[in-house]
Amino acid sequence: MNQPTPPTSSANDLSNDPVRWRILAVLLIAIFMSLMSVSVVNVALASIQDALHASQSDIQWVLSGYALTFGVVLVSAGRAGDLMGRGGIFILGAVIFTLASIAAGLAPDAQWLNGARFVQGVGSGFMNPQAVGMIQQYFRGPERGRAFGFFGTAVGVSVAIGPVIGGLLIQLGGLDIGWRLTFLINVPIGVLIIVLALLWFPRPLIHKPKSLEHKGLSSLDPIGALLLGAGVLAVLYPFVGSNATELVWLLLPAGLLLFYLWARWEQWYTQRGYSPMVDLKIFATSSYRNGSIIMTLYFLGMTSIWVLIPLYVQQDLGFSAFEAGMVGIPSALLSAYSAHWAGQRVNHYGRKIVIGGLALAVFGLFASIGVVFLHEYWGVSIWWLLLSLAFFGLGQGSVVSPNQALTLAEVPLAYAGSSGAIMQTGQRIGTSVGIAVITALVFAVRPHSSWAVAVSAGLLAIALVIVLALLVAVKDLRERRVV
Repeated sequence: MNQPTPPTSSANDLSNDPVRWRILAVLLIAIFMSLMSVSVVNVALASIQDALHASQSDIQWVLSGYALTFGVVLVSAGRAGDLMGRGGIFILGAVIFTLASIAAGLAPDAQWLNGARFVQGVGSGFMNPQAVGMIQQYFRGPERGRAFGFFGTAVGVSVAIGPVIGGLLIQLGGLDIGWRLTFLINVPIGVLIIVLALLWFPRPLIHKPKSLEHKGLSSLDPIGALLLGAGVLAVLYPFVGSNATELVWLLLPAGLLLFYLWARWEQWYTQRGYSPMVDLKIFATSSYRNGSIIMTLYFLGMTSIWVLIPLYVQQDLGFSAFEAGMVGIPSALLSAYSAHWAGQRVNHYGRKIVIGGLALAVFGLFASIGVVFLHEYWGVSIWWLLLSLAFFGLGQGSVVSPNQALTLAEVPLAYAGSSGAIMQTGQRIGTSVGIAVITALVFAVRPHSSWAVAVSAGLLAIALVIVLALLVAVKDLRERRVV
């Protein structure tokens, strides 16, 4: 199979060059920064509302606007990186993200802040698929598993540690300045990323492949990008938008129709001899198909935990934002450790590591339900959650990074960015749908029961979703044995 060469030379030129680890360091810092921006803001919402006199709708869009544009641009940005050079698109994303962080931190009102968050999401959506594509490009064999192990560490820690950092910044800066620091903290990090990328990324950062020279804009598949972007927007909006009415939910079937039209367009586009946005043949590869389903289901449940637990300990137990963030620290540290451990061994154990991680996550969830009930009815210390959630953290690190490596193992390098972005889009949809549905379940149960019962219902729903992911992982393992 013919594959395009990397932006400078062949990918093999860097297979034994220490520069690839410096490239990875830049990518991981960026991933950590962009994903932390999702969770760090959670604990600052009350301060933002008071400082800017924002409505509840405005506050919801502080979270939702970022997630929406992030999800919409992922695949288009991934394909642009595949064709035009991943390094250049990555740096462009970092510049956009950093400037938007400055705008958010200095926002005079809620409308300005939400506009900046939309732009932040675009910058993050530009960076993330390039990171996946560049790991595919510059790492081979067991080293790729290690690289994705570090990637998984960045993902897991960023989600769990965000509320801790947010709580600390609020405490240091006070209610008026603290929330601004949750955005401005990205600025020195973003500048560092841009400088290091310019110093360490191979040259040229942007190139023009022969396919693009001959076919012009058509190689970027603008119609495919528009159809897919509109489909993602239509599916995500009812779940992230505020004050959704019955009419808004009609966007869901419209989104599914747009996905169908996109798939048919990609087939027709390929038959005409053009380079499609996504090679749909990758979905015939069981490892990619199953891995993408596992990741979507896992994120459908996983992210909601770090919404429910802080909500429970603050609303019911009176914890401060900083104390609520502390609950996730052991989980974050163990997630970092297990991701590194799993990344070194994924080539040997394969899907068994993912199965073990999912089983640990389910155990951690049921243990957490037990802690909540023991605290409610027998007065057992709620701080036992640190131990129960630690099991979840161990599982998380053993799921995200190995699954990423196994899912993309058979994907052609020419589509590394867009294929990785498809998987990340599934994560974004899973995250948005999961948070909306599971928090709605908790708030539906709450008027008729205690917080303990309501949050346990939410944790049980998360566990059931992760059990589904576990069943898909077992199915994938069996299919691999048959092959």
